[in-house]
Amino acid sequence: MNSNALFAPWRIEYILGPKTGGCFLCAALAADDERAHLLLHRGKTCAVIMNRYPYSCGHLMVITNRHVETLAQMTPEERAEMMELTHRCVEILADAMTPHGFNTGLNLGKVAGAGLQDHIHQHVVPRWTGDTNFMAATGSTSIIPQALDELYAILRPRFDRL
Repeated sequence: MNSNALFAPWRIEYILGPKTGGCFLCAALAADDERAHLLLHRGKTCAVIMNRYPYSCGHLMVITNRHVETLAQMTPEERAEMMELTHRCVEILADAMTPHGFNTGLNLGKVAGAGLQDHIHQHVVPRWTGDTNFMAATGSTSIIPQALDELYAILRPRFDRL
């Protein structure tokens, strides 16, 4: 066995699974099984979903319920709820995971780092002192110490109280 190998067996589902070509955020919003899609909260105009391929443990996304690409296409209500849910995500993650800080933000356009460009979403990423180490800096590799299903079970009850 190669001692330099990192094993991420949950990625095989994505690698081998069918690629629908549609918007996975819209598919999650349309689905009945919220847990399977890691959907934590449905608001009036926006929702909160866990990132299936997180930068850091607890990486959430606040998404619009409508499929829109830009801030200009969002209604004032959507922009307000996106910011309110971002605030709630920070509070919930602070309580549940006690991170030392957060990165929050929008990646607008491919050159800005948007992997999904056509459905606007705001990232909420908890950070800990020392979490940017040689793995992330030299290997473009994140270490996620907790299973997504386990973290979903911790976070969902907190979002249910919103």
